[in-house]
Amino acid sequence: MSAPPPLTGLKVIELHAIGPVPFAGMVLRQLGASVTRISPPNDPGLGVAMRPEHDLLNADKAAQFIDLKDPAGRAQLMSLLADADVLIEGFRPGVLERLGLAPAELLTSCPRLVIGRLSGWGSAGPLAARAGHDINYLALAGVLHAIGSRDAPEVPLNLIGDFGGGAMHLLLGVLSRLVARSISGAGGIAETSILAGTVGLTPMFYGMIAGGLWNLCRTSNLLDGAAPFYRIYRCADERFVALGAIEPKFYAELLDVLELSAELNPHRQYDPSSWAATTERIAARIAERTRDDWAERAASRDCCLSPVLDFAEAARHPHNRANGLFRDHPFAQPGATISFPH
Repeated sequence: MSAPPPLTGLKVIELHAIGPVPFAGMVLRQLGASVTRISPPNDPGLGVAMRPEHDLLNADKAAQFIDLKDPAGRAQLMSLLADADVLIEGFRPGVLERLGLAPAELLTSCPRLVIGRLSGWGSAGPLAARAGHDINYLALAGVLHAIGSRDAPEVPLNLIGDFGGGAMHLLLGVLSRLVARSISGAGGIAETSILAGTVGLTPMFYGMIAGGLWNLCRTSNLLDGAAPFYRIYRCADERFVALGAIEPKFYAELLDVLELSAELNPHRQYDPSSWAATTERIAARIAERTRDDWAERAASRDCCLSPVLDFAEAARHPHNRANGLFRDHPFAQPGATISFPH
């Protein structure tokens, strides 16, 4: 018999938000917690583009519609918090206080409560009250400047700031407070921001800059597309493969799979003066075959060559299926299903 999820029995209240806070609530739910989402009575959801059955961030959460601007609504929330373990919220700084729900006062009434707070810009500084989204936080964190071609930065998906930075930073704070509560018996506040979480992902690069191993020009570094062994290449069918053969032993395997061992000197792997010519030769070779042909040739080799899949292909890939990363959900049309991440 398998053990229950680690947060089974934990009660979480999630105040209405979009993006990272619902994602954090989703992760807590997947870990076994019961999550109740509190939304305003006129909740617009994600608009007409998102049907409720496709809103995966809020799947399996209980839903209650409460007007927190109304004293009766706030009383209803306090009733829910009386036996709750965690409250998570994503308002701008000061909003919870203006609603009469200041965390210090909540902890007086509910001393075991862990309160997770996630803002966009943080609670201090000239931008604290301003609006923003993932791309804005990446811009101020120095991350956006490093992503893209040499000519200009490019728009990434909102996985870095919103989810990898903000939501995961929030979850780490909440879970750390829960560990502390198990020792002291007292709850507390875990406060962070999407900007802070994004900056928190970058220490390795600051260390590389300090050590002279990274410069501020895009596509001129080891991990930003300059190195011929760590970049994306176009195949004969106009699809792509990704190479990540950083270590010499993997690079040697890659050259063997590409049948370029006799042409390219593996000992010059880290010589930037050779990168342009090496990239050109690898690009020409990869362009000779289809993406799936290269993927098949690389499947049994430690050469760090992977097919670049779209979302639908990723959901069907046998390795992802073998690891239980996706599950099938009923789709809008009768009898149809689509695969979604667990």
